Amino acid sequence: QVQLVESGGGLVQAGGSLRLSCAVSGITFNINTFGWYRQTPGKQRDLVAIISSGGTTNYADSVKGRFTISRDNAKNTVYLQMNSLKPEDTAVYYCGTNPPGRGYYWGQGTQVTVRS
Repeated sequence: QVQLVESGGGLVQAGGSLRLSCAVSGITFNINTFGWYRQTPGKQRDLVAIISSGGTTNYADSVKGRFTISRDNAKNTVYLQMNSLKPEDTAVYYCGTNPPGRGYYWGQGTQVTVRS
């Protein structure tokens, strides 16, 4: 089965940094696109960043210039480097992927809390 396991969340001061990791198994990692999403209570899950199989990246405007998504195909891991964190970045962050014809898969999420 497909599994995505996020880690690296925590409590950080505004202006600080965190690196999230998403360990992937049960899927051919190198040919899939992966995304990081975030969600706060009462709100929809929003796309933060995506990275294609070829390494092409896209970012939400709210994180552009501060966050970097990357992937290590040898480790089957997707990363989200988050710099210059703001209180509004506080959310549960999820790793996700949508292989063609196979539905959408999510990790369990990791909490990121940014203090003023």
